[in-house]
Amino acid sequence: MPEENEIKAALGRAVQAYQGAVDDFDREVARLLGVNETDLRCLELLLSAERATPGELGGRLGLTTGSVTAMIDRLEKRGYLARTPHPTDRRSTLVQVTPELQERARALMMPFVEDSAAQVFARYDDEQLALVADFLDFNREVQERHTERLRAVAAPKRGSGKAGPVSA
Repeated sequence: MPEENEIKAALGRAVQAYQGAVDDFDREVARLLGVNETDLRCLELLLSAERATPGELGGRLGLTTGSVTAMIDRLEKRGYLARTPHPTDRRSTLVQVTPELQERARALMMPFVEDSAAQVFARYDDEQLALVADFLDFNREVQERHTERLRAVAAPKRGSGKAGPVSA
């Protein structure tokens, strides 16, 4: 049992350190793009999905309609996003990244992606990579579930220092 506990503790420390390294990298990318971390997360979502409605972005980011509008306005002003009419819903718009952002993001991230891929694929075989992918997917699902749980908890009232109940 002690060895099993040591392995689990080491895994916990490794995951925490990895999350910290990802946060640090994202913070630097955000700094270089001149955006905040929520704006960067929005850009990452759009780089993956190509386009989304403001409502979809708000749902993924846990933002109110007003916050999403302000964020899109900021990113559009910087030349990172463009709005287009929704092809089937006249009341809605779609948001997508601009070619300028794609180029900047590629310049900032490709050295990391290429370096990481080369080292990871050289170090691990396909079976190990499949296990790692499963581990990360499973943990992402758990993380998303608990993020939703926390979003449902009332924020503390200013000055009270007390949050709402945490039973979920």
